[in-house]
Amino acid sequence: MKAKQWILLGLASLVAVGSGGIAVKNQAAESPLPLTSHASTPSTKPELIAQMMNATKPTIVSAGSFASGEHPTQGAARIIAQNGKLFLELDQGFKTSSQGPDLVVILHRSSNVLGDTKPPAYPLKTGDYVFLAPLQKFSGAQRYVIPTTVNLAEYKSAVIWCRKFNATFGAAKLVSQ
Repeated sequence: MKAKQWILLGLASLVAVGSGGIAVKNQAAESPLPLTSHASTPSTKPELIAQMMNATKPTIVSAGSFASGEHPTQGAARIIAQNGKLFLELDQGFKTSSQGPDLVVILHRSSNVLGDTKPPAYPLKTGDYVFLAPLQKFSGAQRYVIPTTVNLAEYKSAVIWCRKFNATFGAAKLVSQ
């Protein structure tokens, strides 16, 4: 197995709720959408994961480019580890439509969100995603904290989603780096 895959598996186990004595903060109350339970993934390189999580410089875990869904969406997304936390970052080239109310940023279980849903809205099912935060702005660089309860191994895409009308504006398949 490649080193990057070991890193991702170890990182997932570090941030997942597990029985290895890792204390995690329950952030379900902070999310207006339901969160699902997450199983931990065993890690054989905990020292490498700890080093990645505690790095002061961002370490890229996964990344991908947005594809348009209900509305034109472009740019890139990446998950980074830094100072013991995980973040989803949208790059300076990110841009989506300002036409939707209640736009939010989520992580989705599918690696092909647009292909697994039906146009024109590309609606999502409850339980297939985890809420991160309301979209900060319609274009440009921005950063979102990923709750410690999220098992990254279960989520394969970053999505811009209109919660009010269940319409997917765009999705980026996240590939391990």
